[in-house]
Amino acid sequence: MGDDSEWMKLPIDQKCEHKLWKARLNGYEEALKLFQKIDDEKSPEWSKYLGLIKKFVTDSNAVAQLKGLEAALAYVENAHVAGKTTGEVASGVVNKVFNQPKARAKELGLDICLMYIEIEKGEAVQEELLKGLDNKNPKIIVACIETLRKALSEFGSKIISLKPIIKVLPKLFESREKAVRDEAKLLAVEIYRWIRDALRPPLQNINSVQLKELEEEWVKVSSAAPKQTRFLRSQQELKAKFEQQQAAGGDADGGGDDEEEAVPQVDAYELLEAVEILSKLPKDFYEKIEAKKWQERKEALEAVELLVKNPKLESGDYADLVKVLKKVVGKDTNVMLVALAAKCLAGLATGLRKKFGQYAGHVVPTILEKFKEKKPQVVQALQEAIDAIFLTTTLQNISEDVLAVMDNKNPTIKQQTSLFIARSFRHCTPSTLPKSLLKPFCAALLKHINDSAPEVRDAGFEALGTALKVAGEKAVNPFLADVDKLKLDRIKECAEKVELVYGKKTGGAAEKKEGRPVSGKTPALSGSGGDKETKDAATKPGPQKKAPAVKSGGPPKKSKPAGAAGVGGAGAKGKKGPETKEIFESELSIEVCEEKAAAVLPASCIQQLDSGNWKERLACMEEFQKAVELMERSEMPCQVLVRMLAKKPGWKETNFQVMQMKLHIVALIAQKGNFSKTSAQVVLDGLVDKVGDVKCGSNAKEAMTAIAEACQLPWTAEQVVATAFSQKNPKNQSETLNWLSNAIKEFGFSGLNVKAFISNVKTALAATNPAVRTSAITLLGVMYLYVGPPLRMFFEDEKPALLSQIDAEFEKMQGQTAPAPTRGISRNSVAGGGDDAEEEEQEDVGNDVVDLLPRTDIGEKITAELVSKIGDKNWKIRKEGLDEVTSIINDAKFIQPNIGELPAALKGRLNDSNKILVQQTLSILQQLATAMGPNIKQHVKNLGIPVITVLGDSKNNVRAAALATVNAWAEQTGMKEWLEGEDLSEELKKENPFLRQELLGWLAEKLPTLRSVPSDLLLCVPHLYSCLEDRNGDVRKKAQDALPFFMMHLGFEKMAKATSKLKPTSKDQVLAMLEKAKANMPAKPAAPAKASCRGAGGAAPAKFQPASASAEDSGSSSAESKPDPKRAKAGGASSKAKGVQGKKVLSKPTLKEDDDKSGPIFIIVPNGKEQRMKDEKGLKVLKWNFTTPRDEYIDQLKTQMSSCVAKWLQDEMFHADFQHHNKALAVMIEHLENEKDGVISCLDLILKWLTLRFFDTNTSVLMKALEYLKLLFNLLSQEEYHLTENEASSFIPYLILKVGEPKDVIRRDVRAILNRMCLIYPASKMFTFIMEGTKSKNSKQRAECLEELGCLVESYGMNVCQPTPGKALKEMATHIGDRDNTVRNAALNTIVTVYNVHGDQVFKLIGNLSEKDMSMLEERIKRSAKRPSAAPVRQAEEKPLRAQNISTNASMLRKGPAEDMSSKLNQNRNMGGHAETAHTVPREFQLDLDEIENDNGTVRCEMPALVQHKLDDIFEPVLIPEPKIRAVSPHFDDMHSNTASTINFVISQVASGDINTSIQALAQIDEVLRQEDKAEAMSGHIDQFLIATFMQLRLIYNTHMADEKLDKDEIVKLYSCIIGSMISLFQIESLAREASTGVLKDLMHGLITLMLDSRLEDLEEGEQVIRSVNLLVVKVLEKSDQTNILSALLVLLQDSLLATASSPKFSELVMKCLWRMVRLLPETINSINLDRILLDIHIFMKVFPKEKLKQCKSEFPIRTLKTLLHTLCKLKGPKILDHLTMIDNKNESELEAHLCRVVKHSMDQSGNKADKDTEKGASRIEEKASKAKVNDILAEIFKKIGSKENTKEGLAELYEYKKKYSDADIEPFLKNSSQFFQSYVERGLRLIETEREGKGRIAASTGISSQMEGTCVPASTHTVSSSIGNSNGEEVGPSVYLERLKILRQRCGLDNAKQEDRPPLTSLLSKPALPTVASSTDMLHSKLSQLRESREQYQHLDLDSNQTHSSGIGTTLASPSSAAANIDDLKKRLERIKSSRK
Repeated sequence: MGDDSEWMKLPIDQKCEHKLWKARLNGYEEALKLFQKIDDEKSPEWSKYLGLIKKFVTDSNAVAQLKGLEAALAYVENAHVAGKTTGEVASGVVNKVFNQPKARAKELGLDICLMYIEIEKGEAVQEELLKGLDNKNPKIIVACIETLRKALSEFGSKIISLKPIIKVLPKLFESREKAVRDEAKLLAVEIYRWIRDALRPPLQNINSVQLKELEEEWVKVSSAAPKQTRFLRSQQELKAKFEQQQAAGGDADGGGDDEEEAVPQVDAYELLEAVEILSKLPKDFYEKIEAKKWQERKEALEAVELLVKNPKLESGDYADLVKVLKKVVGKDTNVMLVALAAKCLAGLATGLRKKFGQYAGHVVPTILEKFKEKKPQVVQALQEAIDAIFLTTTLQNISEDVLAVMDNKNPTIKQQTSLFIARSFRHCTPSTLPKSLLKPFCAALLKHINDSAPEVRDAGFEALGTALKVAGEKAVNPFLADVDKLKLDRIKECAEKVELVYGKKTGGAAEKKEGRPVSGKTPALSGSGGDKETKDAATKPGPQKKAPAVKSGGPPKKSKPAGAAGVGGAGAKGKKGPETKEIFESELSIEVCEEKAAAVLPASCIQQLDSGNWKERLACMEEFQKAVELMERSEMPCQVLVRMLAKKPGWKETNFQVMQMKLHIVALIAQKGNFSKTSAQVVLDGLVDKVGDVKCGSNAKEAMTAIAEACQLPWTAEQVVATAFSQKNPKNQSETLNWLSNAIKEFGFSGLNVKAFISNVKTALAATNPAVRTSAITLLGVMYLYVGPPLRMFFEDEKPALLSQIDAEFEKMQGQTAPAPTRGISRNSVAGGGDDAEEEEQEDVGNDVVDLLPRTDIGEKITAELVSKIGDKNWKIRKEGLDEVTSIINDAKFIQPNIGELPAALKGRLNDSNKILVQQTLSILQQLATAMGPNIKQHVKNLGIPVITVLGDSKNNVRAAALATVNAWAEQTGMKEWLEGEDLSEELKKENPFLRQELLGWLAEKLPTLRSVPSDLLLCVPHLYSCLEDRNGDVRKKAQDALPFFMMHLGFEKMAKATSKLKPTSKDQVLAMLEKAKANMPAKPAAPAKASCRGAGGAAPAKFQPASASAEDSGSSSAESKPDPKRAKAGGASSKAKGVQGKKVLSKPTLKEDDDKSGPIFIIVPNGKEQRMKDEKGLKVLKWNFTTPRDEYIDQLKTQMSSCVAKWLQDEMFHADFQHHNKALAVMIEHLENEKDGVISCLDLILKWLTLRFFDTNTSVLMKALEYLKLLFNLLSQEEYHLTENEASSFIPYLILKVGEPKDVIRRDVRAILNRMCLIYPASKMFTFIMEGTKSKNSKQRAECLEELGCLVESYGMNVCQPTPGKALKEMATHIGDRDNTVRNAALNTIVTVYNVHGDQVFKLIGNLSEKDMSMLEERIKRSAKRPSAAPVRQAEEKPLRAQNISTNASMLRKGPAEDMSSKLNQNRNMGGHAETAHTVPREFQLDLDEIENDNGTVRCEMPALVQHKLDDIFEPVLIPEPKIRAVSPHFDDMHSNTASTINFVISQVASGDINTSIQALAQIDEVLRQEDKAEAMSGHIDQFLIATFMQLRLIYNTHMADEKLDKDEIVKLYSCIIGSMISLFQIESLAREASTGVLKDLMHGLITLMLDSRLEDLEEGEQVIRSVNLLVVKVLEKSDQTNILSALLVLLQDSLLATASSPKFSELVMKCLWRMVRLLPETINSINLDRILLDIHIFMKVFPKEKLKQCKSEFPIRTLKTLLHTLCKLKGPKILDHLTMIDNKNESELEAHLCRVVKHSMDQSGNKADKDTEKGASRIEEKASKAKVNDILAEIFKKIGSKENTKEGLAELYEYKKKYSDADIEPFLKNSSQFFQSYVERGLRLIETEREGKGRIAASTGISSQMEGTCVPASTHTVSSSIGNSNGEEVGPSVYLERLKILRQRCGLDNAKQEDRPPLTSLLSKPALPTVASSTDMLHSKLSQLRESREQYQHLDLDSNQTHSSGIGTTLASPSSAAANIDDLKKRLERIKSSRK
């Protein structure tokens, strides 16, 4: 026992693997207990056993194995991961368990297999079991068969696939082992239970005895449908349902539902092996079949007959075989052979099924015509053949051929065709027998039921009866309107007898579809029959009253067709009731009429009818009229009355008054009586005759309209038009046509015979009388509204002049929608509710028109000769053949589908080796599609699919042509034909990457637009999966794109199931992709409007509230979906309504709707908008960008709206009828005010929906939409909302399209809206959109956009121009040469506007214009003669509070750098701590950053209720009285309660366009900065202040300096203030440090530009300004954060060197600043972030490698860089190399190499240098380093001096060089030269020296480069938001503002009567006489003391003064002497000021 205890201690899993069987047995027992204990199916414990389970079942010890099997069973049942073990365990069970003698082991093995099936692993198990059937051990075979049988009986045929099992059955029956045969028999019986007779064909060939036994067993099988009794894990709800039924003991309909579908699912055909027969045809078959002797032909046919008996044939090219068989059927004289050939065709069709479809079109006409044979066996064979062929195609495809044969003269052909149609109809369902098919068939059959031959009539009745039964009365009745009662009854009688062939494939589905809407499951299975009728019955109260009249057996719920007919019958033609009897009123003789008339009319009336005195006749008419008015409808003898009126003088009446009465009476009779067509015929001639009469015409028209209402417009119109054109009077003709135009509008277009009209219209168009032509064209216009573009096809061959008139008329109608009919409805369609009846009709009209086109039959032109040409060996002849085909089709224009042998010939050319011919063939096929129209359908299989093969061509252009062809075909045929059958999947199977990607791309485009697809699409899925793993990336991408669309039609489940055949690795990948696609799966496109306008049915209300929508959709009653309490009322209503619908009792729809419309229309979904934007950014949804909206955009919008727009409103918004859009807009306008938040949360969707409305052509909708937009934008600007980029870009471009509308009022509205938009979206961004609009083809739009641009510039100044004013103006100027006059004018006016704002600079910006354009512009400018005004400002009317300065400021700041900054500011604002206070400060007092950054309104400002004082005077530039001296302004004492906002406000004014405003703001800031205790308030605002400042500098530089009107002293004063306050700022180190790199860069840029501004020299104070700038620059360099300023200078240097336009002086000054920094390095090195600086240098060196730098004109840049690096190395030593951390790939960096060299060098020399003065040392090192190069450099310089051109430049360089290296020795160079040269050089150097010293600065006339202007500020991390609100976050009351106002007034001395004189402060320097800014003199003192200090500092420096300065900032910066001068100057001024004050 010792070793026992050893294994006892092991863990369970190790025991299970132990070599001792006892240990294993124990392990299995423990494992079994463990497995039953673990609750969590995903517990990690399970994974331990994954590898062991196979060992459990294959244990070699029988006892242990039994336990192992039990444990394995428990494992499979409970473990989540068990599925992974399926294959190995099942195989183990088959091979090692099924051969065990113990029954228990087998039983467990079987259970394990079934359990695997239950956990969804059926296929793997089945595969193993089928492998087991090949095992040699019969025991195993028996056990496998038994397992399969058990699985089938429990899980059913849906889960266990039968095909592979049936395949092996015959083999099992041949087994030698009786046990195997018996088991096989049991299995066969089980299979029979599931699929019935489908099992017979595959087992035909087994032993006859066995077959007989089987038959006996099969008879015993109960006929009840088998049910699945065991369910997969995924089928738990089915299981629950099944258990309920078991409990109830019943067999309710619902449960059986899913299984019933399974019963007919297996088709014997599917289970068969396909046989290949083409190769087995006799070798000489084709010769024999043509032989003269009939016996030989018979032999050939018998051989075929034998082959086609195979029930399933392999697909192949059967074209030739079918061709010869067709020939035999059609031409052979021997009827026996005809029958035989027909049998062969039937066999082929049965064996090939759908694959035979492509040949059906050829054969059907031949067979139908052969029905002229009388012999029964021939007829029977032909019937069988044509029935078999029908099943391979669709009725739609062969309808043309069948209809053509129906007019045949031979009665037998007619009879047999009708019978064939009747049989075909039985296979149809309402959806496969649509109206468009029924219409032509019914029309043809109606002729047959009136045929003289009784057998034809009977066949016709049978066919019509079948149609009635299949499609329901509602669909068929309209076509039977003119059938008399007897015949109608006969048709109905036939309908009752018809047995629909439900045994066939389509049948089963049809029966269910019809049963379904009633049982309440999946109500929308087909958009067909049943569904709509039940809904109609439920919603429309009208027909309910009539429903009982329908004779329906039993309650309506049972017999659907009868119930439906109840509604349909009454509804479709309500007027048929009274009229059927009368339509066929017989004609009455005049005697009878007089007799009847006497009974109803007064005697005097009858006598005076033909009196000679017109007054008597008139009196008679009056009596006649009274009598008619009093008669009842039932007793009015209409025919009698009209015949009396027509009696002599009748219509020849000469007195117009009598005639008018007469016509009026006709109208009365028609309106009041039951007016028949017979009566109408009596009067119509007379009416038409009077239609052109001036006095009686209108009465005649009125009478005609009344008759049309009584007898229907189509009939009346036909009579009237025919009559009019049979006589000569042109007036009558034109008036008749006018009447008809009007009547069509009133009655709608339904039922009109377009063809008849068209021929009359053509006659009218050819008339000589222009009035007739005009009327005809007007009538065409009206018809166009209903028919659409196809109408034009009829008139293509008219004269061009006429055609252009017609086109113009169509153009006018373009985009209008046909008006809803107002007449003819009341009786016409009671149930149709007008609208939908009409829409349905209308839809047909369009199709009909295409059908009516006169089509030519080109069949005889396709001769055998032509076909052989196309197939010739010589390509030139082939080309000739193709050319001929092209011309045949071109000549014919529209052709019939009969094109003979052409398809086969063209198909051959699609794989022609000559690609040009392939392309030509493709273009012929494209032509063919257009010419043949929808009938091209029948050629899809034999021609369309080969085109798809061409998509695999390697040439791009061939593929493109093929794709265009396929699209042209699909447009005509729809997609169904393409997707049916296996052809498409066969194409996808080919491993051609081009073919795959093109085909998948095509499918991805087409599938989303389809509402349903044939099931065959599933066949493509395996190939789609292989494309997902194709080695070609494009194929993979296209496959991924197509995935969601496949899923949308097939569903995730089917797609996932299809992965089971993939390899495990592929499967996981594909499943992951499927999951992803599931998330992106689009919704199916909605049914077209037809369905949606059918009242929404009783179920709809519950969907109206979002709370219950989801529950409703899933089919549960709305009572379960707990609506939230607020909507409880509506919820209640909806659940009631649902109940009601069930009972078919009607609630009043109106009430119900009102209930539901009470809630909000926009539902706020938190973060909904953000999510939508993310989706659009991540391309999860389509970007809203199109030229015309495609369906997918509309569907996407619909889906997005569904969550946040009330359902009922959405239905209105997406309705097909424009009137509903108007309703929707009205509702939206109504709810606008009270649902502000809702509107804003859905704003993006609302705007997108409105863009769709812009594409509608109905003016009323457009006007309404614009009205809504005006209100909407008003609301948004009140709410201070800002449009997001997304909203703007998906709306503004479409709005701008509408600026070009032809109607003025629309244009005006759009312009008004564009103006309002500027309040909620920055004008500069609007500018870009409008600029795009000027590129339109529509000249009106171009003109309007240009005008709008002018308005923007006028209102907002030049800064709105994007990207730069120059580019924008150039763009505008191009339009001066436009060919359209209005556009030219608009362009000129716009530029004049700009000129008025901007002055002559405009010409510079525009650039070169052609002479003509320029002269036009100058002329226009002269004419406008308006002086440029100062910077313009828009006073926004809507916001009187918004001051000038802010709005200019806004537009100022919008430019370039600010945008970058502000977005960063915004981020900080959202992150930083200022968010809480954000609500307090009213917008007027913030820096208007929101304007700049278009800050989507995240910060909402609550306006405090301000006391309304007149604040205007603050904002007007105040005439500031001499301000008093005063202490520090109290204005800032409340600083800390509200600092930030005040500072923001003041800073915002610094950048103002108004000089005074800016100066005041600067003074205030200066004051704060100069008081130590207050200064820190500025902290956090430094960047903001500096931005505002350099903005102002830029504004001065660009605008003010150029403005002649401005007093330049003003500008100097502004400069002084700016520089003064900046110097104050840069005194305070803590604040100066806050400036970030980006801002410093821009600041330095601005200051240096200012120093170089030549315009300043001309001002008397200019010198002073420049000097103070100098001082400021020094301060900035010293006091800012050293890292930031160094970094800024490096970037600035880099930019200035890159900018070609930048002046060399600019870069030079930047470098001098850098040298200054280098000198400061020893003190500052420790505070510098070296890593960042080195990164900047690295970037610099990357942009400018040494080579590039050496090529610069001046050597300064490279020297500057080296000096900087040397100094850094010297200060840091080798440690410098540790600071390269921020550089990504150091080893590639030129910088590292350089540093290493320098470090090494300085190490060598460090000993003797250590104690030297650092600065000299620095330059010394520098010298050393460059010693070698000195000679080169000097040589270069002297070379320049020696050359004529460069002598000046050379001297300047020498001077610079000497200055820098004062000890440089130039002697050697001078020694060798002449005396003259030496003195020349010396003289030159002296000259330069005096020049430079004298100027005190570098004069440079070059302006600042425009490129620099646009550089953006890379905002740094320090940027602090402009916080809004006071720092402590309390609300600020109005009192604070009042207080502040008081202070402001006080400061300006406005509240004191006594105004003391006091001198102004013009910071640092300005003319003393100008009183500008309040401030105090102590500021000057402080300035002086600063200067004094700086002077001392200078003197402390090592006073090798010249040396120092030149190597430092150089001459540009204030040298001590100049500083001293400054100070003296200031002292003098101070004295002057003091004296003036005394």
